[in-house]
Amino acid sequence: MAEFVDRVVLHTSGGNGGHGCVSVKREKFKPLGGPDGANGGDGGSVILRVDGQTTTLLNYHRSPHRAAPNGGPGMGDHRQGFVGEDLILSVPDGTVVKDRDGNVLADLVGIGAEYVAASGGQGGLGNAHLASPKRKAPGFALLGLPGQANDVVLELKSLADIALVGYPSAGKSSLIAAISKARPKIADYPFTTLVPNLGVVEAGDYRYTVADVPGLIAGASEGKGLGLEFLRHVERCAALVHVLDCATLEPGRDPISDLEIIESELAAYAVDGRLDGGRSVPLLERPRLVVLNKIDVPEARELAEFVRPMLEEKGYRVFEVSTASHEGLKQLTLSMGQIVQEGREQEPDTEPARVVLRPKAVRGGAKEFTITREERSLEPIWHVRGEKPEKWVLQTDFNNEEAIGYLADRFAKLGIEEELFKMNARPGDAVLIGPEENGVVFDWEPTMLGGAELLASPRGTDPRLSEDHRPTREQRRREYYERMDAKAAARDELEAERLAGMWTESVDERRARKRESE
Repeated sequence: MAEFVDRVVLHTSGGNGGHGCVSVKREKFKPLGGPDGANGGDGGSVILRVDGQTTTLLNYHRSPHRAAPNGGPGMGDHRQGFVGEDLILSVPDGTVVKDRDGNVLADLVGIGAEYVAASGGQGGLGNAHLASPKRKAPGFALLGLPGQANDVVLELKSLADIALVGYPSAGKSSLIAAISKARPKIADYPFTTLVPNLGVVEAGDYRYTVADVPGLIAGASEGKGLGLEFLRHVERCAALVHVLDCATLEPGRDPISDLEIIESELAAYAVDGRLDGGRSVPLLERPRLVVLNKIDVPEARELAEFVRPMLEEKGYRVFEVSTASHEGLKQLTLSMGQIVQEGREQEPDTEPARVVLRPKAVRGGAKEFTITREERSLEPIWHVRGEKPEKWVLQTDFNNEEAIGYLADRFAKLGIEEELFKMNARPGDAVLIGPEENGVVFDWEPTMLGGAELLASPRGTDPRLSEDHRPTREQRRREYYERMDAKAAARDELEAERLAGMWTESVDERRARKRESE
């Protein structure tokens, strides 16, 4: 079973907001108590937070679906609904958050760094909050908004100063075990290292971290071997150390050809420049050292002495080391520490970002919605998009007439009715508010103007939406004649059945005989 996971797809869902409450205070000897329905609680959010104790994304690989709790509904007597608790997900330091398309959403570096993956929904307002001098006792409340549902990709990129790269079984794990207290798995077969190993090195006054990256082979940047999966752990390193095996017995391999192949794979790997504020540089433009390993073997020492001048002519700093006898390790660690220190001194001083609050203008700002005319089955449909209209639709209980009237008043106050007039919309035209997938369609009625609070009606109703079923005099006269015609047609049908032999006597004869007997 896998013990290290550095890339997962996480399905996050914020909690839904609780619905507002509709309640009117009723207490003996206290008339006109007024509305006392409270607001619903906000849903919890899903938050990614860097934790120093977390080193892998294995938990999210096994359980990729994470949802925050919902908010509680409001209650009477002004009792607010409980707020859903935020779901904190611990991630390793160096986790990059991306969307499905690969766009970087956040680079979580440093203990305590956070990113809200899915926000919780806002709780609905109760009728006590909706009361006004003109609408003293609303018979409706607002619904809670649903929480966000987002799919994010988490990629772990190790935070190390030095990366050890090279062919499988080149001795990288042995080297990191010799210069630090890390104890990776060491064996004499390829791809022993399946996960990046980190070790802290102390050399003189220098202290830095070294990453042992799984072995690379030709074609690693195209997905061959394990290199493509773990090359991302090299991106944050300040310098690279090529570990070359001078004692390999594989035919066709030598330190020079191994170095050329690994360099070509590093050049083909595209570094994500969106990280570290866009300061990331290509891998081959960073300081690089070459380690000729396993010189404790006589043939390897002889080969190292032969290829060292050739590598130095190409501009590399070359070190001959042996992880078995620790020969040359002190000079190597001091040189790596010097490179790390120089890189740290060249980094610009980062100032903490200043938080600037820019509240949106309530009135007089830019138009908060857009209306476009579309054609559906040769009929016009007016598509309304905007944060406020779509939010208000989700908050409306369409089983309550007063709530629908309140929504119409909000639309009119926002200017949607006036804009439809300007665009020559006709009564009865369809109006779609929200996205096409789950938007709400209305039939536009421009007569729905004027505040509902000015119209006296029972709570929960709106006379502008109620249909008048009282028939007119002409309708009553027409219904009377229809009933009389129906009765005459029924008598004629019975008489026809009697003449056909289905009845022995007519209805009139039976009634006449009954009168004579009385």
